[in-house]
Amino acid sequence: MMSKQIKWGYLLLLSLIWGSSFILIKKGLVGLTAFQLGSLRIIFAALFLLVIGFRSLVKIPHHQWKYIALTSLFGTFIPAYLFAIAQTQIDSSISSILNSLTPLNTLLIGVLFFRLDFRRNQIFGVLIGLVGSALLIWNGAVHHPNQNYYYAFLVLIASICYATNVNLIKKYLSDLPPLSITTGNFLFLLFPALAVLYSTDFFAMTYGAEVQESVLYILILGVLGTGIANMIFFKLIQISSPVFATSVTYLIPVVAFFWGMLDQELLTPVQLFGAFIVLVGVYLSARK
Repeated sequence: MMSKQIKWGYLLLLSLIWGSSFILIKKGLVGLTAFQLGSLRIIFAALFLLVIGFRSLVKIPHHQWKYIALTSLFGTFIPAYLFAIAQTQIDSSISSILNSLTPLNTLLIGVLFFRLDFRRNQIFGVLIGLVGSALLIWNGAVHHPNQNYYYAFLVLIASICYATNVNLIKKYLSDLPPLSITTGNFLFLLFPALAVLYSTDFFAMTYGAEVQESVLYILILGVLGTGIANMIFFKLIQISSPVFATSVTYLIPVVAFFWGMLDQELLTPVQLFGAFIVLVGVYLSARK
């Protein structure tokens, strides 16, 4: 009973943290480019984790470092830039809805590559979720001609990366402490992120109030929404199943909607219906 309460507690906490990350990305993009934002997010998380978790790296056996590298790529590096680029063109609330396809993609990748068992209703869930996503993207493109909804596919790719990451952690890294996994991930990513940041004009920029405010938002996103959240998430994967852990994305849009409304983001009735279809599909795909 206590274990079940802990799982749900982690799930709710993650939904609050990650549901707030989309508005932080939006605010960060006011003064930063997508590549600057993605790089700073990784750098801030890496510095924080190396301070608190450097000693935990000795707990990672030599043969598991290759999986640490893979999960750093799929779980953080690629999605960090994809989400930032996508939100230069689409609303944060739409981004959060499409991210809720992660459990569905977790099931698909688990079945195809990790021998995950599945039921017929889960396949129906996959198909329903895809229909909802298509409706969401199509209607958004029609009603928001000033936004480029082709960028929504970047969020779909990011959700596939997240799904791959979850399956890798569950299969190959379940015996490691979450702090070791997270710190190892960001040790790999620190220098590539610095290289990407250096390739932009960040160090030659004029650091006015707008840029400073954006950097502050990304500092919060990096430490809380990336570093601390990843530790909680990896622990949740270890004590539950990949599909349950990624079901946090059911709740993320609720939090993201709240922040989006405060920032004058509105969805059309058809988009709300599409979002509902996505969540129904995700729910069915996660049912046993």
